[in-house]
Amino acid sequence: MNSTAPTSPTFRLIVTGGGTGGHTYPALTTIRALQRRLASAGRTLDVLWIGTENGLEARVAPAEGIAFATVATGKIRRSANPLKLVSPSNVRDMARVPLGVAQARKLVADFQPDVVLATGGYVAVPAGLAARLCRRPLVLHEQTVRLGLANRKLASSATRIAVSSESTLPLLPEAVRGAAVVTGNPIRPEVLAGHPDKAVEALGLHHFDRRLPTVYVTGGAQGSQQINGVVRDSLPWLLERANVVHQCGPDNVEELRRHAAALPTALAGRYHLTGFVGPELPDVLALADVVVSRSGAGTLAELTALGRPAVFVPLATSAGNEQAHNARHLEEAGAAVALVDDVTPGRLQEALAPLLTDPARRRAMAERARAHGRPDAADRLVDVLLSAAAN
Repeated sequence: MNSTAPTSPTFRLIVTGGGTGGHTYPALTTIRALQRRLASAGRTLDVLWIGTENGLEARVAPAEGIAFATVATGKIRRSANPLKLVSPSNVRDMARVPLGVAQARKLVADFQPDVVLATGGYVAVPAGLAARLCRRPLVLHEQTVRLGLANRKLASSATRIAVSSESTLPLLPEAVRGAAVVTGNPIRPEVLAGHPDKAVEALGLHHFDRRLPTVYVTGGAQGSQQINGVVRDSLPWLLERANVVHQCGPDNVEELRRHAAALPTALAGRYHLTGFVGPELPDVLALADVVVSRSGAGTLAELTALGRPAVFVPLATSAGNEQAHNARHLEEAGAAVALVDDVTPGRLQEALAPLLTDPARRRAMAERARAHGRPDAADRLVDVLLSAAAN
């Protein structure tokens, strides 16, 4: 029996992509979902992850027991100025791509995958091109509304292009639109299984006034100076209307704690400051009535799957301004509020006031957010992988 045939007891998958959590974690969630699907049919999964030695995937894959290999690649730096595209660093990095393709071609030829899944990031380009050269099915997954740079380069080589939003379809080049399917962006199942009372116990939120809504503020694992600043300057106003769980980043705790020390006792009891939220995140999200955060693709996927009203403060330096596009997309649907450009305490308060004082407004936004959520995205993407392999 051909070991790469779809009927083989072992399904062979190459995953490529990474650099950031936005590319890495959807891939990992999909691997887990595929393992479960195959196990239910008495089959096993053999995975090879092709990434970079410095990307997040280099830590995540081995920690999950996934075989990991690196290839030469280079980051293509975007610029509106064509002259900057031929900068020494870009030219040097682009010269590494052929070597990376040769290395990836050997990996693909030796591993003989049933399918290659590329989730974006510049490392995906060599492995994606190698899949085409070795005539292996290539499935792209795009997390954001618009195709990222790597996926744009690979689109014409793809067997299927899995996208996270219906609004992506008209933005695709017409020549590849027929290969597209909407799956959503895979999220960890545990995110959907949180319980608010567990957050109260884990974080010691016993002084919260449960009659008031709870706002969860987060700028990502390292925090956000921009979000921290407008929240700090809005604290008395906020705490008169809500409880606040503020994940500020480990390096920012002391400065914010000094500021919070001046709060009246009654308001201080409604404010929980923490550098990092770990395993208790699903419970914190279950407790939250409103979320203030960046608008990365993973965050959007989680909050829409949960149906959480959100005020998004996009990261202005995100690649291709993707976070602003993500936030505006949901704002246009009435599923969130997007604060772009001039982000001030006054604008934050203006965005939050209707949501904190009007439960009906919160419920309506929650329903619109949930309508954009795809909690079954990982299973949908597994369907696409199995179908691509079978054909």
